[in-house]
Amino acid sequence: MNSDTKHDMNTVYPAMRECAAQAARIATAVPAGRLTGPAPSAEWDVRALVNHLVLYTSHGLEYRARRAEMPGTLTARDFTADADWPERYGVALESAVAAWAEPAVWEGDIGEGGGATPAATVAVLMTLEMALHGWELARATGQEFRLSEGTAAFVLAVVDQYAEMYRQYDGFAGPLPVPAGATTFDRALAVSGRDPSWAAGGGADGQAEFVTARSATEGTPSGKG
Repeated sequence: MNSDTKHDMNTVYPAMRECAAQAARIATAVPAGRLTGPAPSAEWDVRALVNHLVLYTSHGLEYRARRAEMPGTLTARDFTADADWPERYGVALESAVAAWAEPAVWEGDIGEGGGATPAATVAVLMTLEMALHGWELARATGQEFRLSEGTAAFVLAVVDQYAEMYRQYDGFAGPLPVPAGATTFDRALAVSGRDPSWAAGGGADGQAEFVTARSATEGTPSGKG
């Protein structure tokens, strides 16, 4: 995927749906007792990771589709305070993905002035959020984030395209090496600065050294990063 690649609903929406389904599946199997446990980024524990994932990939995704600003009551909320947060997240994700099923949503920009970003680019970056942070939550709770080869290739292409932009705003660390025969998704993780072999129990280095990826909806230029 080159920098001038045209994103559209036909290429992005299937990946969005698949990544959302995986994120919802992972959430339902997060043990309550693991919320204070470590996550792949040393900056977050599992609770912080869950709150970021829920806020941006469900509520944030839908508010962006509707060209509306998220209320402060959501941005300040601890979603894990509700015991049924996984089910609520699944419902919110389903609603968000459904909002992007409308072709008109993919037209024009989201945001105003210098912060405006093409809607399709927002969809691409939020799908990347689901994949990378969904994987982090899976690994932090002893699960596997599974993607089809086609969607894994899409994620790798997006990481390749936007990695330097993320690094410019301290969203990614430098790429990590991967062994020969690494899967497509593992290659995407490594390019984004994530260690595909990280495990909650400690792994080779105990804690992977990478910078927490900022949300595509946070306040960096053009809504990126």
